[in-house]
Amino acid sequence: MNCAESRLLLHAHADGELDPASSLELERHFKTCHTCAAEMKSLKSLKAALQQSSLRYDAPASLRREVRRMTRVAESETRPRLFQSLPLWKSLAFGATAFALLAILLRPGGRDQFFDEAVASHVRSLMVDHLTDVASSDLHTVKPWFDGKIDFAPDVKDFAAEGFSLVGGRLDYLNGRAVAALVYRRNRHLINVFVWPTATADSGKETTENHRGYNVIYRQKNRLQYCLVSDLNEKELVELAHLLGR
Repeated sequence: MNCAESRLLLHAHADGELDPASSLELERHFKTCHTCAAEMKSLKSLKAALQQSSLRYDAPASLRREVRRMTRVAESETRPRLFQSLPLWKSLAFGATAFALLAILLRPGGRDQFFDEAVASHVRSLMVDHLTDVASSDLHTVKPWFDGKIDFAPDVKDFAAEGFSLVGGRLDYLNGRAVAALVYRRNRHLINVFVWPTATADSGKETTENHRGYNVIYRQKNRLQYCLVSDLNEKELVELAHLLGR
């Protein structure tokens, strides 16, 4: 493990979210790298300080009573209509998710945070030997595997004829939700394609960036969002991104 890979995993390690194999490898790296070890120590100190500090503000009793009163009134007025409009609420929820992602990508530092998360997921899949949950080049095997595991149907395709062979798929977590991760191979390069739905119209905008040594592409197409991560060169990764959305 090098320092760049270590820094991608520091926060997950501090929160106890890494698998045992990755944690052990990270701890071994700390023994030989004083810089990363010091950064980990600083992060743990910060977490401890935040846990001990009082960051709560107790609202006055009068305000709490007024909020409860307004909530009861709102519930009594809207409860019958609420359950008649579940499709609308589902659309609004999808729209809010898409809007939140757009806000993340546009705000200062937000895009870096999103790309950090995508690259970290890509690196973890290569480090812990958990590249796929279903290993197959047959799209009729991979696509049905996702049924009932996520709330949408990913568009699974094999592009072996174009030089991008389907390796398989797995469940992953990105941008605060469960996503489908489709894995492709181009020569010796592995590509993670994270897929999740959007309820908004396709923006047509494509974001491409070299982030921490990996090429990352984000785009929307056919009401699906795609995030591709690989050490493959940008030109060929863009080619796969366009194949996915055709």
